[in-house]
Amino acid sequence: MRRKREASPRPPRTSQSVRYGALNRLHLHIAHRLDGLLQGEYLGLLPGPGSESGESRLYRPGDDVRRMDWSVTARTTVPHVRTTIADRELESWLVYDNSASLDFGTTELFKNDLALRAAIAFSYLAGRGGNRVAAAHASAEGARIIPPHNGRKGARAVMHRLERLSPQPHTDLSELLDTARRGTRRRGLAVVISDFLDDGDWFVQLKRLAARHHVICVEVLDPVELALPDVGVVNFTDPETGAAVEVQTGSRRFRAKYAEAARAQRERIAESIRRAHCAHLQLRTDTDWLRTLTTFIAARRHMIARR
Repeated sequence: MRRKREASPRPPRTSQSVRYGALNRLHLHIAHRLDGLLQGEYLGLLPGPGSESGESRLYRPGDDVRRMDWSVTARTTVPHVRTTIADRELESWLVYDNSASLDFGTTELFKNDLALRAAIAFSYLAGRGGNRVAAAHASAEGARIIPPHNGRKGARAVMHRLERLSPQPHTDLSELLDTARRGTRRRGLAVVISDFLDDGDWFVQLKRLAARHHVICVEVLDPVELALPDVGVVNFTDPETGAAVEVQTGSRRFRAKYAEAARAQRERIAESIRRAHCAHLQLRTDTDWLRTLTTFIAARRHMIARR
């Protein structure tokens, strides 16, 4: 006899005071882990040395061609690039995808729990030295903005607001990206936290955002989205549309086709992020995501130091 398995409902949220206490403890845990690995000033935060124009120097292989100094290049007939000065007051934006597709998980963490943890980590880094942190998120009325807050206390206030958000069944990632782009007043850092499971043309808006800002795309994944385990008959429900389907995961052929389709989907997402000239960080609910994050940022700092 075949057994049907259905995903168990998510445990109810606790009281507001308990949630705030848990969020503060998580913030302290992340701060403790990051402080030992990411010392340094502004060069350690952005995936680039700054946004304010500085002097020109000779072009070297690997330099960003978007920083070409065409006037000096034309006068000297030798390629030059414009250096940048580390800002003393940065404005960082979190494009926080709170769509219903992230309200899913098969490990200790749900995807939206991991997304919130990633947001806390980046807000902690962005809030150093009195920098401003803002966010764009989805609501029932469309994309909404949390205005910039100064310093780490301000960043924590932004996190409290993000933590209270409810999953939205109908979201538009391209609208979130466009809202963040329009809300920024100067060049800075933008961190896009999503699973990028959006049928809209978010690539165009991502490319527009990256034309002015340093952009890090944080892709949130659950292992079941990459490969199905053999657990018999399972009822799957799309959290955004409500469509349901019964799947026989015991079929080896079906699991192979699923894995191939998932691989192709993730390759398309990675290619779109690469074409938009954005940094790509993939976080999974079944791994030590904070170690992955610190390794990623340390690698970016090392790459910058070699230039």
